[in-house]
Amino acid sequence: MQFEIKVYRPEEGVSVRQLNAGDAEDARRQIEDQGYRVISLRKRFAGLNWPGFGQSFSVPLFSQELLALLEAGLSLFESIEILAHKSRHADSRQILSSLATHLREGLPFSRALANRPETFPALYIATIRTSEQTGNLNEALRRYLEYQRQLNQVRDKVVSASVYPVLLISVGTLVVLFLLAYVVPRFSKVYEDLGHDLPWISRLLIQWGHFFSENTGSIGLTLALALPLLGFALTRPAVRAFATRLLWALPALGEKMRLYQLARFTRTLAMLINAGIPFVTALEMVRGLLRQPALLHALQQSEQWIREGRSVSEAFAAHGLATEVGVRLLTVGERSGNLGQSMERIAKLYDDELARWIDWFARLFEPLLMIVIGFIIGLIVILMYLPIFELAGAIQ
Repeated sequence: MQFEIKVYRPEEGVSVRQLNAGDAEDARRQIEDQGYRVISLRKRFAGLNWPGFGQSFSVPLFSQELLALLEAGLSLFESIEILAHKSRHADSRQILSSLATHLREGLPFSRALANRPETFPALYIATIRTSEQTGNLNEALRRYLEYQRQLNQVRDKVVSASVYPVLLISVGTLVVLFLLAYVVPRFSKVYEDLGHDLPWISRLLIQWGHFFSENTGSIGLTLALALPLLGFALTRPAVRAFATRLLWALPALGEKMRLYQLARFTRTLAMLINAGIPFVTALEMVRGLLRQPALLHALQQSEQWIREGRSVSEAFAAHGLATEVGVRLLTVGERSGNLGQSMERIAKLYDDELARWIDWFARLFEPLLMIVIGFIIGLIVILMYLPIFELAGAIQ
């Protein structure tokens, strides 16, 4: 495998190296043996080096590279300038250059970030602003990177668990389409002389074969137009909102989607509280994480209760923003004065519950999916050969 590694050495500054290695750890070990400090490392794919690919600015990657340079002893301004100079993409270079310009003018780092709200989220800016008060930018960057890692754990688990089912559905669909589009039309020509002696369900299958043979071009054109239109429709906010409401209405899946939103909401709220943000202000900042209308309404009601002087545990319990165990942990956090740590524990409980459910669902869904696809393919094959079986029985 080929890796692209951004490295730093005092006498050379920041540079980009490419090497072949068995895995990421092997690549990191090789480059460190040469006396370099690794800033970032990524695998290169030959098919993804097209112009324009990967030009979006990544805040976590920027934070990781910035932290590596700061730990190497460079100042904040030097680190930003080096990253801007070595950036390979025009949009990233422009963003980093504007940050360097603001820092050169004497603006605080948080103010420089706040001038680009379309790039840097409010949570990130708030974390950096708090670090300016404590003078520990490195720790703030580590905390944000750890937050991103934990936040993506469940999502990455869902993606990895859905690879095999998606592959199985794709292969099964291709096999079914091949049978219906190629094999069935040819079998229909063999059975034309049998006429009404065929079973009615076999006659339906053969009629489909005739229909597909006579309208192959129209069917192909319809599919070629329908798939891009479907993809475009799924990118529309109204369509995605409608699909999301349908998923929320499902009994089991809707509950797990609600729990996933609560986990993100609680973890983000914990990070803001630990960063020194007032609780009510933090609630306003995380409002966008709750997409379900019922949860958003519950957050507004809870915020009103907290402004009126009620406890966080009481407000969250009354409006369904925490489970029963979560409410108890909130009560403990309020008594001990460490609400942020309690919320981190609640988020971990939610993540663990979601991870167990994903494992259970994947183990149950995959064999059921194989049975369904096998049943559909077997049914088509049996219907194609059913007249032959009946003819053989009649001859006997």
